[in-house]
Amino acid sequence: MNTHQNKVVEFEDLGVKEYQPSWDYQEKLMKDIIDTKIKNRDLPAEQHITTPNHFLLVEHPHVYTLGKSGHEENMLAGMDQLKEIDATFVKVNRGGDITYHGYGQIVGYPILDLENFFTDIHKYMRNLEEVIIRTINEYGLKGERSPGETGVWLDVGKPYARKICAMGVKASRWVTLHGFALNVNTDMRYFEYIIPCGIKDKQVTSLKRELERELTPEEMEDIKAKIRKHFTDVFGAELINKN
Repeated sequence: MNTHQNKVVEFEDLGVKEYQPSWDYQEKLMKDIIDTKIKNRDLPAEQHITTPNHFLLVEHPHVYTLGKSGHEENMLAGMDQLKEIDATFVKVNRGGDITYHGYGQIVGYPILDLENFFTDIHKYMRNLEEVIIRTINEYGLKGERSPGETGVWLDVGKPYARKICAMGVKASRWVTLHGFALNVNTDMRYFEYIIPCGIKDKQVTSLKRELERELTPEEMEDIKAKIRKHFTDVFGAELINKN
């Protein structure tokens, strides 16, 4: 266990950014943390270098990403069709199947050294879900967990159960990568080209669809602020803006 638990998390809003450079950036941050942890192994405890934590929020142009355990047949569109809808396709190293990212969706990437918090991936996933459950609750939506399925859902156990936030993470040496995707003003037609997360009989939804109105740019910023607040509370973290 890390003797110098660091609960400070450096926050960055990347704005709108293509998927691949965002992923490369995450991987770099993760590698820096892991390199520090490897260095620490050869040092006495009192000389250990504190590992940093990061939390990125970003909006991606249209992209479909397939997790390492995913099935390509869940991608229903061919390359020509992808061009027509102005979307790209990327294979990634997270858990989970296929998912969509696009405009109007808030994507969160916590790159945390869990040894600064707790070494429990299951708890980490439940905490991430809790952040989103608390956030959408402020808009009158009752987010829930669906047994055996990650993410945040509405009306679990009913025929019209639907997912509003997808999640997929990877961890290496207790350092996390990837995260969550909350549908806010998302164009839901893009989900018609995939079997989301490989789950055939479940629907997806967005805040826009549930509230029956487009959320303004100011409200998008407000949702990000609420995510930050609930992240701080749930993880017992201190968020600071990265210069």
